[in-house]
Amino acid sequence: MVARLHASRLGGTAAVPPSKSMAHRAVLCAALADGVSRLSNIEYSEDIRATLGAVAQLGAKVAEGPHAVTITGRGAASGFATVTRPVFCNESGSTLRFMIPLFSLTAQKVRFTGAGRLFDRPQAIYQMLFDRQGLRFTQAPDGITVFGRLRPGGFTLPGDVSSQFISGLLFAAPLMESESTIEVLPPYESRSYVELTVAAMQRFGVKVTARARKNGSVLYRVPAPQSYTACDLTMEGDYSQAAFLAVLGCVAGGITVTGLDPASRQGDKVILDILQRCGAKIKPLENGYQFARSLLRATEIDLADCPDLGPILFTLGCFCSGETVLRNAGRLRLKESDRIDAMQAELQKMGARILVDGDDVHILGTALHAPDAPLSGHNDHRVVMALAVAAAAAGLPALLLGAEAVNKSWPAFWQVLQGLGARVELD
Repeated sequence: MVARLHASRLGGTAAVPPSKSMAHRAVLCAALADGVSRLSNIEYSEDIRATLGAVAQLGAKVAEGPHAVTITGRGAASGFATVTRPVFCNESGSTLRFMIPLFSLTAQKVRFTGAGRLFDRPQAIYQMLFDRQGLRFTQAPDGITVFGRLRPGGFTLPGDVSSQFISGLLFAAPLMESESTIEVLPPYESRSYVELTVAAMQRFGVKVTARARKNGSVLYRVPAPQSYTACDLTMEGDYSQAAFLAVLGCVAGGITVTGLDPASRQGDKVILDILQRCGAKIKPLENGYQFARSLLRATEIDLADCPDLGPILFTLGCFCSGETVLRNAGRLRLKESDRIDAMQAELQKMGARILVDGDDVHILGTALHAPDAPLSGHNDHRVVMALAVAAAAAGLPALLLGAEAVNKSWPAFWQVLQGLGARVELD
């Protein structure tokens, strides 16, 4: 799909979609629980549909409503269904990494398939854990096959890899035969995502404790066997998606974003702190924030704990006076696209001045111009949205290819942008 963006006057109010990170976790916990859970404020993005499909293959019953899903869980691992076909994870890294330890508890041979660059993303942590227990873990360009039941014990993981591996083990640990510990070594990046996992597990009745150790590591202790308990839950708004509208508002002005919990534990809530350091005018509201047009200045940003903000922070840097520096950006290369190369290449079509030095990115604020060639979304939802914000905020016409990638996380993105006054034609 092609999006044709025209220079527009922007302003108004928009609600953000529910947190995809929280929805993944709630769906999974509900599927593991005894009883019936109702999860409200759900948006059926491609990633969430992948997780819903996977838990159905574990044996959970899923009933979808317009904005809520009812899940009847299977309870203990002994109630898991026989796996008769591959588990399709689409392009969702969360689905894949959360499900691998859980499906191993079936003690069946299970194959995971997907789309896009999913299996280009590293899975060496699980390879190591399965090898240590003498279990089968085979990765090929078109999928992963596991065979054998993970056993409880002491797990030690590096903290500078995806937090999804840590979460995956945490979800499975209560269903094992005895207690497990998971030690995460420093430096511990993306910890906020693991805290979301622990919060979800606790909400569904599972006991998990965390303790900092003298060596700088964090030790999670999960008693077992335990049972997840069904509950009703409403998903809060997504700060990682709100970041796109927040940057747009701070550059173009007059945008109010609703559906956000000021007390949220989401790590990407740090976008508010980043914007304030840049001089943004932000007014807190009862369930959101108002973003006014601001004179923005450059700052230095560490992406270690908020990698999903990377693409929109590329865009932000273009509108800040001075040199914006993004530190620890290396993990952006391992997403749906190489987000460093993608954002550098596409923004340079608009005149951006970007220098990449290893895992650091330097962005010099400069006036953007209409792109001298069509922009490519690189089959990456966050790249597409960040480029759309760049063009809309600068008031520039642009042709953006691959606009359908937003379906991965925010299917209504283009309609929301149109509701804020953007003239967008979708072909």
